[in-house]
Amino acid sequence: MTFDARALKVLPVGEHLTSPDFPGLRLVATSRGKAWIYRYKSPVDGRMRQTKVGQWPAMSVHAAVAEWERLREARGAGADAAVALREERERARQTAALEREAAKRGYTVAKVCDDYFLGYVRLARARKGANEVRRMFDKMLGATAGVLAASLTRAQAFDLINGYAATAPVQAKKLRAELGAAWDYAIDAGRLPDNTPNWWRQILRGKIRSKGKKIAGESVGLAKRVLSSDEVGVLIRWLPNFTALVEDVLTLYLWTGARGSEICAMRGDEVTREADGLWWWTVPKVKTKNARHDGATDLRVPLFGRAVNAVLRRKERFGDSYLFPARTRVLRPVEQKTIQVAVHYHQPYSRTTPRHDRPRLPVTRWGAHDLRRTARTLLASLGCPDAVGEAILGHTPAGILGIYNRHTYDRERVEWLKRLSDHLEDLARLR
Repeated sequence: MTFDARALKVLPVGEHLTSPDFPGLRLVATSRGKAWIYRYKSPVDGRMRQTKVGQWPAMSVHAAVAEWERLREARGAGADAAVALREERERARQTAALEREAAKRGYTVAKVCDDYFLGYVRLARARKGANEVRRMFDKMLGATAGVLAASLTRAQAFDLINGYAATAPVQAKKLRAELGAAWDYAIDAGRLPDNTPNWWRQILRGKIRSKGKKIAGESVGLAKRVLSSDEVGVLIRWLPNFTALVEDVLTLYLWTGARGSEICAMRGDEVTREADGLWWWTVPKVKTKNARHDGATDLRVPLFGRAVNAVLRRKERFGDSYLFPARTRVLRPVEQKTIQVAVHYHQPYSRTTPRHDRPRLPVTRWGAHDLRRTARTLLASLGCPDAVGEAILGHTPAGILGIYNRHTYDRERVEWLKRLSDHLEDLARLR
Protein backbone atom coordinates (compact mmCIF):
# COMPACT_ATOMS: atom_id res chain seq x y z
CA MET A 1 0.00 0.00 0.00
CA THR A 2 1.17 3.50 -0.79
CA PHE A 3 1.05 6.48 1.56
CA ASP A 4 -2.30 7.76 0.33
CA ALA A 5 -3.55 10.85 2.20
CA ARG A 6 -6.99 9.33 2.84
CA ALA A 7 -5.49 6.05 4.07
CA LEU A 8 -3.21 7.89 6.42
CA LYS A 9 -6.11 9.85 7.89
CA VAL A 10 -8.34 6.83 8.58
CA LEU A 11 -5.58 4.50 9.83
CA PRO A 12 -6.95 2.92 13.05
CA VAL A 13 -5.03 2.79 16.35
CA GLY A 14 -2.74 -0.25 16.54
CA GLU A 15 -2.26 -0.46 12.77
CA HIS A 16 0.50 0.72 10.48
CA LEU A 17 1.08 1.52 6.82
CA THR A 18 4.12 0.72 4.69
CA SER A 19 5.09 1.23 1.07
CA PRO A 20 7.13 -1.01 -1.23
CA ASP A 21 8.67 2.16 -2.66
CA PHE A 22 10.20 3.12 0.69
CA PRO A 23 11.27 -0.08 2.49
CA GLY A 24 11.53 0.33 6.25
CA LEU A 25 9.44 3.52 6.40
CA ARG A 26 6.04 3.14 8.04
CA LEU A 27 3.30 5.24 9.61
CA VAL A 28 2.21 3.85 12.98
CA ALA A 29 -1.06 4.84 14.64
CA THR A 30 -1.22 4.90 18.45
CA SER A 31 -3.58 6.41 20.98
CA ARG A 32 -1.26 9.46 21.13
CA GLY A 33 -1.32 10.08 17.37
CA LYS A 34 0.37 8.93 14.18
CA ALA A 35 4.18 8.81 13.82
CA TRP A 36 6.61 8.08 11.01
CA ILE A 37 8.94 5.22 11.95
CA TYR A 38 12.02 3.86 10.18
CA ARG A 39 12.70 0.14 10.77
CA TYR A 40 16.05 -1.24 9.67
CA LYS A 41 18.73 -3.84 10.38
CA SER A 42 21.58 -2.26 12.33
CA PRO A 43 24.89 -2.19 10.43
CA VAL A 44 26.61 -2.35 13.83
CA ASP A 45 25.27 -5.65 15.25
CA GLY A 46 22.68 -6.88 12.68
CA ARG A 47 19.71 -6.44 15.05
CA MET A 48 16.39 -4.99 13.94
CA ARG A 49 15.91 -1.47 15.26
CA GLN A 50 13.58 1.43 14.69
CA THR A 51 13.75 5.16 15.18
CA LYS A 52 11.10 7.84 15.04
CA VAL A 53 11.31 10.07 11.98
CA GLY A 54 8.55 12.56 12.81
CA GLN A 55 4.89 13.14 13.69
CA TRP A 56 2.11 13.08 11.11
CA PRO A 57 0.55 15.37 9.87
CA ALA A 58 3.18 17.91 11.07
CA MET A 59 5.67 15.97 8.89
CA SER A 60 4.25 15.43 5.42
CA VAL A 61 4.80 12.35 3.26
CA HIS A 62 7.42 14.18 1.19
CA ALA A 63 9.31 15.35 4.30
CA ALA A 64 9.17 11.84 5.78
CA VAL A 65 10.53 10.32 2.58
CA ALA A 66 13.36 12.87 2.46
CA GLU A 67 14.35 12.04 6.05
CA TRP A 68 14.03 8.30 5.32
CA GLU A 69 16.46 8.71 2.41
CA ARG A 70 18.95 10.52 4.65
CA LEU A 71 18.76 7.83 7.36
CA ARG A 72 19.03 5.06 4.78
CA GLU A 73 22.19 6.61 3.30
CA ALA A 74 23.65 6.99 6.78
CA ARG A 75 22.88 3.33 7.48
CA GLY A 76 24.62 2.38 4.24
CA ALA A 77 27.66 4.29 5.51
CA GLY A 78 27.65 2.24 8.73
CA ALA A 79 25.72 4.57 11.06
CA ASP A 80 23.01 3.29 13.39
CA ALA A 81 20.37 6.02 13.74
CA ALA A 82 18.77 4.57 16.87
CA VAL A 83 22.11 4.25 18.66
CA ALA A 84 23.06 7.78 17.60
CA LEU A 85 19.73 9.09 18.88
CA ARG A 86 20.15 7.26 22.16
CA GLU A 87 23.66 8.68 22.57
CA GLU A 88 22.39 12.17 21.73
CA ARG A 89 19.65 11.84 24.34
CA GLU A 90 22.21 10.70 26.90
CA ARG A 91 24.41 13.68 26.12
CA ALA A 92 21.40 15.95 26.44
CA ARG A 93 20.56 14.35 29.79
CA GLN A 94 24.12 14.86 31.03
CA THR A 95 24.13 18.44 29.75
CA ALA A 96 20.88 19.18 31.53
CA ALA A 97 22.30 17.66 34.73
CA LEU A 98 25.42 19.80 34.43
CA GLU A 99 23.31 22.89 33.82
CA ARG A 100 21.17 22.13 36.87
CA GLU A 101 24.33 21.57 38.92
CA ALA A 102 25.87 24.77 37.62
CA ALA A 103 22.73 26.70 38.47
CA LYS A 104 22.65 25.08 41.93
CA ARG A 105 26.29 26.02 42.54
CA GLY A 106 25.80 29.43 40.96
CA TYR A 107 28.52 28.80 38.37
CA THR A 108 28.63 32.33 37.12
CA VAL A 109 30.78 34.14 34.58
CA ALA A 110 32.90 35.42 37.47
CA LYS A 111 33.52 31.86 38.73
CA VAL A 112 34.49 30.69 35.25
CA CYS A 113 37.06 33.50 35.18
CA ASP A 114 38.30 32.62 38.69
CA ASP A 115 38.80 28.95 37.75
CA TYR A 116 40.66 29.93 34.57
CA PHE A 117 42.89 32.38 36.42
CA LEU A 118 43.74 30.03 39.31
CA GLY A 119 44.05 26.88 37.21
CA TYR A 120 45.95 28.30 34.26
CA VAL A 121 46.83 32.00 34.05
CA ARG A 122 48.68 32.41 37.34
CA LEU A 123 50.68 29.24 36.65
CA ALA A 124 51.49 29.82 32.98
CA ARG A 125 51.93 33.60 32.72
CA ALA A 126 54.53 35.98 34.08
CA ARG A 127 53.42 37.90 37.18
CA LYS A 128 52.77 41.13 35.32
CA GLY A 129 50.69 39.48 32.61
CA ALA A 130 48.73 37.42 35.12
CA ASN A 131 47.98 40.52 37.19
CA GLU A 132 46.66 42.28 34.09
CA VAL A 133 44.24 39.41 33.39
CA ARG A 134 43.08 39.51 37.01
CA ARG A 135 42.58 43.28 36.77
CA MET A 136 40.51 42.93 33.58
CA PHE A 137 38.23 40.35 35.13
CA ASP A 138 37.79 42.37 38.33
CA LYS A 139 37.17 45.72 36.65
CA MET A 140 35.54 45.03 33.29
CA LEU A 141 32.94 42.27 33.73
CA GLY A 142 30.37 44.52 35.38
CA ALA A 143 26.89 43.00 35.77
CA THR A 144 27.88 40.13 33.43
CA ALA A 145 29.97 38.68 36.28
CA GLY A 146 26.81 37.46 38.03
CA VAL A 147 25.22 35.79 34.98
CA LEU A 148 25.06 31.98 35.04
CA ALA A 149 27.73 30.92 32.56
CA ALA A 150 25.75 28.04 31.05
CA SER A 151 22.87 30.35 30.16
CA LEU A 152 24.87 33.35 28.93
CA THR A 153 23.35 34.60 25.67
CA ARG A 154 25.07 35.87 22.57
CA ALA A 155 23.48 39.27 23.12
CA GLN A 156 24.90 39.51 26.66
CA ALA A 157 28.39 38.64 25.43
CA PHE A 158 28.07 41.14 22.58
CA ASP A 159 26.87 43.95 24.84
CA LEU A 160 29.80 43.49 27.24
CA ILE A 161 32.53 43.60 24.58
CA ASN A 162 30.84 46.16 22.38
CA GLY A 163 30.53 48.45 25.39
CA TYR A 164 34.33 48.77 25.46
CA ALA A 165 35.02 48.52 21.72
CA ALA A 166 34.36 52.17 20.91
CA THR A 167 36.39 53.76 23.70
CA ALA A 168 39.01 51.10 24.49
CA PRO A 169 39.27 48.76 21.47
CA VAL A 170 42.59 47.21 22.50
CA GLN A 171 41.25 46.33 25.96
CA ALA A 172 38.03 45.05 24.40
CA LYS A 173 39.99 42.65 22.16
CA LYS A 174 42.07 41.45 25.11
CA LEU A 175 39.01 40.88 27.30
CA ARG A 176 37.25 39.02 24.50
CA ALA A 177 40.27 36.75 23.98
CA GLU A 178 40.70 35.97 27.68
CA LEU A 179 36.99 35.21 28.15
CA GLY A 180 37.10 32.91 25.11
CA ALA A 181 40.05 31.07 26.67
CA ALA A 182 38.25 30.93 30.05
CA TRP A 183 35.22 29.30 28.41
CA ASP A 184 37.41 26.72 26.66
CA TYR A 185 39.06 25.93 30.00
CA ALA A 186 35.70 25.49 31.78
CA ILE A 187 34.35 23.21 29.03
CA ASP A 188 37.57 21.14 28.96
CA ALA A 189 37.37 20.78 32.75
CA GLY A 190 33.75 19.60 32.58
CA ARG A 191 32.50 22.58 34.57
CA LEU A 192 30.36 23.68 31.66
CA PRO A 193 28.37 21.36 29.36
CA ASP A 194 30.16 20.27 26.19
CA ASN A 195 27.58 22.00 24.01
CA THR A 196 27.84 25.36 25.79
CA PRO A 197 28.37 27.96 23.04
CA ASN A 198 31.55 29.98 23.36
CA TRP A 199 30.07 33.26 22.24
CA TRP A 200 33.29 35.11 22.98
CA ARG A 201 34.95 33.31 20.06
CA GLN A 202 32.14 34.27 17.68
CA ILE A 203 31.06 37.82 18.44
CA LEU A 204 32.71 40.85 16.78
CA ARG A 205 35.35 38.73 15.02
CA GLY A 206 37.57 41.09 13.06
CA LYS A 207 35.26 44.03 13.85
CA ILE A 208 37.14 45.67 16.75
CA ARG A 209 39.54 48.19 15.27
CA SER A 210 42.01 50.35 17.16
CA LYS A 211 41.98 54.01 16.15
CA GLY A 212 45.56 54.45 17.27
CA LYS A 213 46.80 56.56 20.13
CA LYS A 214 46.30 60.24 20.79
CA ILE A 215 49.06 62.63 21.79
CA ALA A 216 48.09 65.98 23.30
CA GLY A 217 44.54 65.36 22.09
CA GLU A 218 45.63 64.76 18.50
CA SER A 219 45.21 61.37 16.88
CA VAL A 220 48.48 60.00 15.49
CA GLY A 221 46.93 56.86 14.04
CA LEU A 222 48.40 53.37 14.02
CA ALA A 223 51.81 54.17 12.53
CA LYS A 224 54.75 52.69 14.46
CA ARG A 225 57.30 55.33 15.41
CA VAL A 226 60.88 54.92 14.19
CA LEU A 227 63.36 57.68 14.95
CA SER A 228 65.36 59.04 12.03
CA SER A 229 69.17 59.04 12.13
CA ASP A 230 69.21 62.75 12.93
CA GLU A 231 66.69 62.26 15.74
CA VAL A 232 68.73 59.39 17.18
CA GLY A 233 71.82 61.59 17.31
CA VAL A 234 69.93 64.43 19.01
CA LEU A 235 68.36 62.05 21.51
CA ILE A 236 71.66 60.37 22.46
CA ARG A 237 73.18 63.77 23.19
CA TRP A 238 70.12 64.70 25.28
CA LEU A 239 69.94 61.46 27.33
CA PRO A 240 71.95 62.84 30.31
CA ASN A 241 68.94 65.07 31.12
CA PHE A 242 67.16 61.93 32.38
CA THR A 243 67.99 60.31 35.69
CA ALA A 244 70.96 57.92 35.48
CA LEU A 245 68.66 54.89 35.68
CA VAL A 246 66.41 56.03 32.83
CA GLU A 247 69.39 57.13 30.74
CA ASP A 248 71.05 53.72 31.10
CA VAL A 249 67.86 51.80 30.28
CA LEU A 250 67.23 53.89 27.14
CA THR A 251 70.88 53.47 26.14
CA LEU A 252 70.51 49.69 26.34
CA TYR A 253 67.36 49.85 24.21
CA LEU A 254 69.35 51.50 21.42
CA TRP A 255 72.63 49.60 21.80
CA THR A 256 71.13 46.08 22.20
CA GLY A 257 67.59 46.16 20.74
CA ALA A 258 66.48 44.11 23.77
CA ARG A 259 62.98 44.23 25.21
CA GLY A 260 62.28 46.64 28.04
CA SER A 261 61.21 43.85 30.39
CA GLU A 262 64.53 42.08 29.80
CA ILE A 263 66.57 45.23 30.35
CA CYS A 264 64.76 46.31 33.51
CA ALA A 265 65.12 42.83 35.04
CA MET A 266 68.85 42.54 34.22
CA ARG A 267 70.99 41.09 37.00
CA GLY A 268 74.70 41.42 37.57
CA ASP A 269 75.20 37.65 37.59
CA GLU A 270 73.81 37.52 34.02
CA VAL A 271 76.76 39.61 32.76
CA THR A 272 80.09 37.84 32.38
CA ARG A 273 83.37 38.25 30.52
CA GLU A 274 83.87 35.27 28.27
CA ALA A 275 86.82 33.61 26.54
CA ASP A 276 86.57 35.94 23.54
CA GLY A 277 87.36 38.87 25.88
CA LEU A 278 83.89 40.39 25.41
CA TRP A 279 81.26 41.11 28.02
CA TRP A 280 78.12 39.09 27.37
CA TRP A 281 74.68 39.51 28.87
CA THR A 282 72.85 36.16 28.92
CA VAL A 283 69.11 36.53 29.52
CA PRO A 284 67.69 33.25 30.90
CA LYS A 285 64.99 31.80 28.69
CA VAL A 286 62.49 31.95 31.55
CA LYS A 287 62.81 35.75 31.60
CA THR A 288 62.23 36.20 27.88
CA LYS A 289 58.97 36.57 25.99
CA ASN A 290 59.73 33.24 24.29
CA ALA A 291 59.73 31.23 27.53
CA ARG A 292 56.57 29.35 26.49
CA HIS A 293 58.19 28.02 23.29
CA ASP A 294 59.94 24.66 23.67
CA GLY A 295 62.56 25.50 21.04
CA ALA A 296 63.50 28.85 22.57
CA THR A 297 66.87 29.36 24.28
CA ASP A 298 68.59 31.93 26.47
CA LEU A 299 69.04 35.30 24.76
CA ARG A 300 72.73 36.10 24.22
CA VAL A 301 73.70 39.78 23.95
CA PRO A 302 77.31 40.99 23.46
CA LEU A 303 77.79 44.44 24.98
CA PHE A 304 79.66 47.27 23.26
CA GLY A 305 80.29 50.96 23.72
CA ARG A 306 77.94 52.84 25.99
CA ALA A 307 76.01 49.67 26.77
CA VAL A 308 78.97 47.86 28.33
CA ASN A 309 80.00 51.03 30.18
CA ALA A 310 76.53 51.44 31.71
CA VAL A 311 76.25 47.77 32.68
CA LEU A 312 79.72 47.51 34.24
CA ARG A 313 79.18 50.74 36.16
CA ARG A 314 75.95 49.31 37.60
CA LYS A 315 77.48 45.89 38.17
CA GLU A 316 80.20 47.52 40.27
CA ARG A 317 77.53 49.26 42.32
CA PHE A 318 74.90 46.52 42.66
CA GLY A 319 76.97 43.35 42.30
CA ASP A 320 75.12 40.23 41.17
CA SER A 321 71.69 41.61 42.07
CA TYR A 322 69.26 43.63 39.95
CA LEU A 323 71.12 46.36 38.09
CA PHE A 324 68.01 48.54 37.81
CA PRO A 325 66.37 48.17 41.24
CA ALA A 326 63.11 49.92 42.06
CA ARG A 327 62.91 52.33 44.97
CA THR A 328 60.87 49.99 47.14
CA ARG A 329 61.35 48.26 50.46
CA VAL A 330 61.21 44.89 48.76
CA LEU A 331 64.09 44.29 46.35
CA ARG A 332 62.71 44.04 42.82
CA PRO A 333 63.56 45.46 39.41
CA VAL A 334 62.16 48.73 38.16
CA GLU A 335 59.06 48.38 35.99
CA GLN A 336 58.93 49.31 32.31
CA LYS A 337 56.10 51.68 33.15
CA THR A 338 58.52 53.77 35.22
CA ILE A 339 60.67 54.32 32.14
CA GLN A 340 57.66 55.12 29.97
CA VAL A 341 56.36 57.64 32.51
CA ALA A 342 59.79 59.30 32.70
CA VAL A 343 59.92 59.68 28.91
CA HIS A 344 56.42 61.14 28.80
CA TYR A 345 57.21 63.53 31.67
CA HIS A 346 59.88 65.24 29.55
CA GLN A 347 57.84 65.43 26.33
CA PRO A 348 56.98 69.03 25.36
CA TYR A 349 53.25 68.20 25.38
CA SER A 350 53.29 66.54 28.84
CA ARG A 351 50.80 68.08 31.27
CA THR A 352 52.04 66.03 34.23
CA THR A 353 52.67 68.37 37.18
CA PRO A 354 52.72 71.39 34.84
CA ARG A 355 54.20 73.71 37.50
CA HIS A 356 57.36 71.61 37.73
CA ASP A 357 60.08 73.04 35.56
CA ARG A 358 62.13 70.42 33.68
CA PRO A 359 64.03 70.08 30.41
CA ARG A 360 61.80 69.14 27.50
CA LEU A 361 62.75 66.58 24.87
CA PRO A 362 63.80 67.96 21.48
CA VAL A 363 62.71 64.66 19.86
CA THR A 364 59.01 64.11 20.45
CA ARG A 365 56.21 61.59 20.09
CA TRP A 366 58.17 58.46 20.91
CA GLY A 367 58.17 55.86 23.66
CA ALA A 368 60.84 53.58 25.06
CA HIS A 369 59.74 50.62 22.94
CA ASP A 370 60.14 52.73 19.79
CA LEU A 371 63.90 52.69 20.47
CA ARG A 372 63.91 48.89 20.07
CA ARG A 373 62.17 49.30 16.71
CA THR A 374 64.65 52.05 15.82
CA ALA A 375 67.62 49.81 16.67
CA ARG A 376 66.24 47.09 14.41
CA THR A 377 65.72 49.60 11.59
CA LEU A 378 69.27 50.93 11.97
CA LEU A 379 70.63 47.37 11.77
CA ALA A 380 68.72 46.86 8.52
CA SER A 381 70.05 50.15 7.13
CA LEU A 382 73.60 48.95 7.87
CA GLY A 383 72.98 45.79 5.83
CA CYS A 384 72.35 43.35 8.67
CA PRO A 385 70.68 40.16 7.33
CA ASP A 386 67.09 39.69 8.51
CA ALA A 387 67.82 36.38 10.24
CA VAL A 388 70.58 38.01 12.30
CA GLY A 389 68.51 41.10 13.07
CA GLU A 390 65.60 38.98 14.30
CA ALA A 391 67.95 36.84 16.40
CA ILE A 392 69.41 39.99 17.99
CA LEU A 393 65.89 41.11 18.93
CA GLY A 394 65.16 37.68 20.42
CA HIS A 395 62.45 36.75 17.94
CA THR A 396 61.84 33.02 17.45
CA PRO A 397 61.79 31.96 13.76
CA ALA A 398 58.35 30.90 12.60
CA GLY A 399 57.33 27.65 10.95
CA ILE A 400 59.88 25.21 9.61
CA LEU A 401 62.77 27.62 10.22
CA GLY A 402 61.99 27.56 13.92
CA ILE A 403 62.04 23.76 13.89
CA TYR A 404 65.24 23.14 11.96
CA ASN A 405 67.37 26.27 12.29
CA ARG A 406 69.22 25.94 15.63
CA HIS A 407 72.11 28.26 14.79
CA THR A 408 72.90 30.55 17.75
CA TYR A 409 74.20 33.51 15.70
CA ASP A 410 76.68 34.46 18.45
CA ARG A 411 79.41 35.40 15.95
CA GLU A 412 76.94 37.44 13.90
CA ARG A 413 75.58 39.19 17.00
CA VAL A 414 79.11 40.35 17.83
CA GLU A 415 79.69 41.67 14.32
CA TRP A 416 76.42 43.56 13.92
CA LEU A 417 75.98 44.92 17.44
CA LYS A 418 79.56 46.25 17.22
CA ARG A 419 78.64 47.94 13.93
CA LEU A 420 75.47 49.32 15.50
CA SER A 421 77.46 50.72 18.44
CA ASP A 422 79.94 52.44 16.12
CA HIS A 423 77.11 53.84 14.00
CA LEU A 424 75.28 55.21 17.07
CA GLU A 425 78.49 56.94 18.20
CA ASP A 426 78.84 58.47 14.71
CA LEU A 427 75.26 59.76 14.92
CA ALA A 428 75.88 61.17 18.39
CA ARG A 429 78.94 63.11 17.14
CA LEU A 430 77.14 64.70 14.18
CA ARG A 431 76.10 68.32 14.74
